[in-house]
Amino acid sequence: MRGGKLVVAEVPEPVPGPGEVLARTLACGICGSDLHMLQRVQRVLAGEEEPDTLFAFDHDADVVMGHEFCAEIVEFGPECAQALPVGQRVVSVPSVPRGDSRAALGYSDELPGGYAELMVLGEANLVPVPDHVSSEEAALTEPMAVGRHAVAMSRLDEGSVATEVPVVIGCGPVGLSVIADLRRRGVERVVAADFSEKRRELASEVGATIVVDPREVAAVDAWRAEVGATAGALDEPPVLMFECVGVPGMIQGMIDAVPRYSQVVVVGVCMQEDVIRPLSAIGKQVNLQFVLGYTPEEFAATLSSIALEELDVGPLITSRVTLDEVPEAFRTLASPDGQAKILVVPERR
Repeated sequence: MRGGKLVVAEVPEPVPGPGEVLARTLACGICGSDLHMLQRVQRVLAGEEEPDTLFAFDHDADVVMGHEFCAEIVEFGPECAQALPVGQRVVSVPSVPRGDSRAALGYSDELPGGYAELMVLGEANLVPVPDHVSSEEAALTEPMAVGRHAVAMSRLDEGSVATEVPVVIGCGPVGLSVIADLRRRGVERVVAADFSEKRRELASEVGATIVVDPREVAAVDAWRAEVGATAGALDEPPVLMFECVGVPGMIQGMIDAVPRYSQVVVVGVCMQEDVIRPLSAIGKQVNLQFVLGYTPEEFAATLSSIALEELDVGPLITSRVTLDEVPEAFRTLASPDGQAKILVVPERR
């Protein structure tokens, strides 16, 4: 990312420091947040859209994006335990501790992310990939961990929300990961909604049982039909809804749609200013739960679930591109009707 645009260029090879390894990227997913960042980087970093921004890098410097990756160890830096061998395929949380700070891989002008042939990873963060799991499947550990964390942060198991039939709004990679984890957790019925026919098909493949086009049927109406509820009735049960779109207006729209005492879990990453009417949520006593990322334990457990075939990530991979094709892939994802997860595979260059 150079000057607000994506360019393909040769850059110096990264050098691993103490406790770090040099790794070769095998596959890296393109995340929707990368598209949003490219479009809005200067305003986001200036704090115009996120005063307490989680991102801190120099947008005038080169930033190699990519944080959903599988790589193989090439060499060790100093002070490494070398518990894994050179050539071992690994995944890692996209963060490398350096001194008193952390380099967020994919959003750092200090270390490159996965849209590069080589990366530097923290040895302590490495999770070995089992031999029977492909590098492409392993690269989906990161986005699938987002869904696992979102479900864990919901009130699914507390009994205070009627969670018999959760609703997922948006069936991009984030929404698909939420659906897949709900089914992994034993939820038998899931309502999903998306404008894209392809993404609705993928939602069904990963486990959604009721899938609707919101232009034809509102997701909450499909939920009411499934649970036998009547809008506005005194005995209308609450609903658990996951917002997986990340555009302005979605949160308020869901507050307006849900019954009293419902929970809305905000998973989509909106990088623009948004407005809600608090009284709408107050009157219904709606629980708004914002979530971010995952814990290291959830990340490792997600790879284990992929390895055990508790999560079928294959359907999510809809395209593969070389490094040279990444800029065009970003343009394709701007209108993602036929895509879910596009993988960057540097060795295909």
